Amino acid sequence: MKPELTLHQRTLTLTRFPVRKNETLQAWDAADEYLINHCHTIDIDPLRPILILNDNFGALSCWFANQAPVTTVTDSFITQQAIINNLSVNNLPTATIIDCLAELPENPQLVLIKQPKNNRLLSWQLQQLCHLLPQDCVVITTGKVKEIHSSTLKLFEKYLGTTKTSLAVKKARLIFTTVNKSLAMPMPQPTSWTVPEHDLTMTNYANVFSSDSLDIGGRFLLDFIPKNAQYNDIIDLGCGNGVIGIKAARLNPHANITCVDESFMAVASCRENARLNLTTTEKFNVLASNCLDNFDNQSADLVLCNPPFHQNNTITDHIAWQMFCDAQRVLRQNGELIIIGNRQLKYHEKLNRIFTKVDTIGHNDKFVVLRAIK
Repeated sequence: MKPELTLHQRTLTLTRFPVRKNETLQAWDAADEYLINHCHTIDIDPLRPILILNDNFGALSCWFANQAPVTTVTDSFITQQAIINNLSVNNLPTATIIDCLAELPENPQLVLIKQPKNNRLLSWQLQQLCHLLPQDCVVITTGKVKEIHSSTLKLFEKYLGTTKTSLAVKKARLIFTTVNKSLAMPMPQPTSWTVPEHDLTMTNYANVFSSDSLDIGGRFLLDFIPKNAQYNDIIDLGCGNGVIGIKAARLNPHANITCVDESFMAVASCRENARLNLTTTEKFNVLASNCLDNFDNQSADLVLCNPPFHQNNTITDHIAWQMFCDAQRVLRQNGELIIIGNRQLKYHEKLNRIFTKVDTIGHNDKFVVLRAIK
């Protein structure tokens, strides 16, 4: 059965990314449908831009791409690839896809926001929009009822303008905001803090995990990063703000370090943190990617990973599994994968399926640190 979204006598084929066999999750939800249905009643100027923020897999970008010039803003490399793929599959005009740190298009007629999981990102985006939007711009946000709280609505009131909500439909709700230019304020700077026991100063942009302190999993993993003259190529997979890769670079200054994340804000934070904490970044590379796509087989000696267990608002272990399989492919013979995870996730069972040897090298009440050898 094709993954098809059908509304108003129009059908789109929409897939999540990466495309998986026997996919059980949809590339759109009731909140997307509610927003599309509402906008069907709006007169759209075919020449004036539509701005879309946080479109998960391209349902909104694809729906509006043939109605006006669309610019879609995402912090996710995976979302970017999904939108490109879904536009192509449906033979739609290309959209302009930019990351959250890029300059927004001028004079949009309509701003459509998929409520992000992270309120820090939402606040940052609302402040960015308040500087940009003309008074006549229509701003509509959509999300699940259970994720739209009174505190969420207060953010819209504080940073963008007068806000009201719709009735709930299929457990989704719309938020309507009228732009108030007098609320515009200077854009907030990234948060910054120190990790004194490791002599680190860290900076995070708004959508990077754990905004103003080092997350407890990452902090625990720092104590298990090895030092070995035989490590020539080290990868920090799912690097976030780069703290793991930076510590590995300090311990192994001879090695080439590659930090990889699918969040553009994480990549920007990692680059800034490398500049702040390393004497040289000559051997320190950072890039946005879907796990280790396009990395050569047998090209690394050590992969370090603190894998996520969710994609957008969906809890899933497929990302961790892809990370483990990619690491196994990219590691040289006798190469090592070192990961941290919550005890209940039982990552050792997955790793034993694809690695020769798996050992527990650290644990506490919450986390376990595993080393898998190829």
